[in-house]
Amino acid sequence: MSKITREALLHIPRSNYCYGYDENTLHIRLRAKKGEVKSAFLRIGDQYIWDELEGGGGNLGSGGKVWISSCDIKMEKELETEYFDYFIAKYNPPTKRSRYCFIIDGIDEKLLYTEKYIINLGNEDDQKKLNDISSFFAYSYLNKIDVLKIPSWVKDTVWYQIFPDRFANGDESINPKDTKTWGTPPTNDNFMGGDLQGVIDHLDYLKDLGVTGLYFCPITMGHTNHRYDTIDYMKIDPHLGDKKTLKKLVKEAHKRGMKIMLDAVFNHIGYYSKQWQDVIKNKEKSKYKDWFYIKDINKVDTPLNKIDSKDIPYETFSCVAEMPKLNTENEEVIEYLLEVGRYFIKEFDIDAWRLDVSNEVDHSFWRQFRKEVKKIKSDVYILGEIWHNSLPWLMGDQFDAVMNYPFADALIKFFCTNEIEFKYRLNDIVSNYQMQTIESGFNLLGSHDTTRVLSYCNNNKDKFKLAYLFMFTQSGAPCIYYGDEVGMTGVQTKDCEGQRECMVWDEDKQDKEILTFMKKIISLRKRYSEFKLVNNEWVLAKDKVIIVKKENISIIINNNDFEKTIDLPDYLKDKKVYDLFNEVYVNLELKLTLNPYKYLIIKN
Repeated sequence: MSKITREALLHIPRSNYCYGYDENTLHIRLRAKKGEVKSAFLRIGDQYIWDELEGGGGNLGSGGKVWISSCDIKMEKELETEYFDYFIAKYNPPTKRSRYCFIIDGIDEKLLYTEKYIINLGNEDDQKKLNDISSFFAYSYLNKIDVLKIPSWVKDTVWYQIFPDRFANGDESINPKDTKTWGTPPTNDNFMGGDLQGVIDHLDYLKDLGVTGLYFCPITMGHTNHRYDTIDYMKIDPHLGDKKTLKKLVKEAHKRGMKIMLDAVFNHIGYYSKQWQDVIKNKEKSKYKDWFYIKDINKVDTPLNKIDSKDIPYETFSCVAEMPKLNTENEEVIEYLLEVGRYFIKEFDIDAWRLDVSNEVDHSFWRQFRKEVKKIKSDVYILGEIWHNSLPWLMGDQFDAVMNYPFADALIKFFCTNEIEFKYRLNDIVSNYQMQTIESGFNLLGSHDTTRVLSYCNNNKDKFKLAYLFMFTQSGAPCIYYGDEVGMTGVQTKDCEGQRECMVWDEDKQDKEILTFMKKIISLRKRYSEFKLVNNEWVLAKDKVIIVKKENISIIINNNDFEKTIDLPDYLKDKKVYDLFNEVYVNLELKLTLNPYKYLIIKN
């Protein structure tokens, strides 16, 4: 007898397994061991509505009554991962209240799965158990305020990340001292003179590319070229511009249909900030002493070059003595940082905040941050920098999304370095979150913190194209790291920050083939809404060949360095289809031969 593995069954109320998708709709998931469940039903209804209404009724038991508000909904198989199958049901609770359980059909048995027990169905007690809602899961009330609401504009955005010092120099009069010649090999302490005016000068280039959102690394006053060591949160770095320049940049970007996202560094502050310098000078008497986590106040004035990175006398970001960690439980720190969040929205009309090292800041602070910035601009986008599973931050009270580094890792390891088959990796990501999170997530392939995509591909442009092509066919908002679109390379090493080289503006040195390709995939994404759908129907995922169907569009990819002939699925055999990329009709036969690292995007 084939039995369902009880310990593999999983459901967690008010999580990625049960959540409000909108103010009227619940999404409810069930996990089971792969291949064991033929079908699953969600039994759900209002706990108070029975065949007799007097006295309320059925919160703790049926009392012999019939639960007339209940219904049984067949759950759809949503996706599969390496070890599990996931089923999902969507339900509109008429009264906002829900009690529910799962009826699970296996090969040889039928189970009832509730919050308190898992039992076999099929005897005279079935009806009693199916009405025993005191044992069922509960979503007590679908409150509108609890639903994660993400700004509607996000899912249609194509982001472009800019590292300000390396993008473009538009005003040499504000260059830092000892600014290097544009294109000099980058290090962690040299400056190239990029500034905000340089971005303004190239907004038309970005519009022509198809970009609709600009994400900036920090632009506030800092000591280094990356400016993650903030000196003054309320002041634009004078080597980048001033308030007038930023206002002009935002205004001109908005004119061109582009949103602006700034980087907030609230986990830590810079060594040369007035607050930390006051601690160094006054120690115990410093009014900022409690702004930080200090281990030994008598050693805070130890010169930087004398501090052992493994024994820093105060808490820091990583083991970097130049970045003392802020105490975001301190009321003065909280108000100071909240004002930063409010100020840039009110003063400059920015559209989004990216939150650096956000997983090391307490949840209480982020809850306050969300309330404060959303009061000023209800559709401001809040993006956290987290490199791992981030569900605790994405339940509606903190962030709208996080930087999808697990997605990037999966694509890099499949398309660029040939390390994995990635179908299950991507499905894992989807199952980890609410659907609206996946719809409006922040997808990327590289950033200022990673080796560039083309370098991961060992300069193989065909593999690079496949990675970007696939990202642009997926739900979530894709992001291009500056220069990727013209074929820039760069390896992140201890001694050279190759991923932060100066933007190549000399057209003779730009890869026009890649640029043309990038413009094409951006335009396709804007034209066909199917690419934004969460659901991927994996028609084929084997031997580095994939066919992914999204409604009536199919993406076919050969990620091999050799020609591959495949049997076409029945829905494509002997069909005339439209090649979206080349904008021509093609006739398919029973088989399809794809050259190495080639793709076909078709609509049938």
